[in-house]
Amino acid sequence: MSKLRPEYTVERLQERQKGTLPDLLGLRVLTVDQGTLIAELTVREELLAPNGFLHAATVIGLADTACGYACIAHLPENSRNFTTVELKSNFLGTATQGTIRAVAKSVHLGRSTQVWDATVTGPDGKTIALFRCTQMVLY
Repeated sequence: MSKLRPEYTVERLQERQKGTLPDLLGLRVLTVDQGTLIAELTVREELLAPNGFLHAATVIGLADTACGYACIAHLPENSRNFTTVELKSNFLGTATQGTIRAVAKSVHLGRSTQVWDATVTGPDGKTIALFRCTQMVLY
């Protein structure tokens, strides 16, 4: 099992995203620990779909980034990077304002693949999405 790499701090992950999609989304990493990462973003008008509800891509962007940051913080020694090879999301609710949060948890931390689950909750704490992704470790 891969262990948390101490060089991947909340601050380093935030710095790394400058000028990229997570930065445009306004994603904030709150914690990174062994087997878990918590991130959030504030819902704003630009992140809504034309129907006035939170765009699915916003939710996926939060969940996928949380899992991706967690993956990179848990890469095996001697690995270079990772890439997403599969993802799936089930939507159970939505939000139109407030802060949404993703809690990413490891399911499998192998040498060649990692599997991460994320639960995304709305401002009221209710689950709005369940997300799973598989990451291929690159050497």
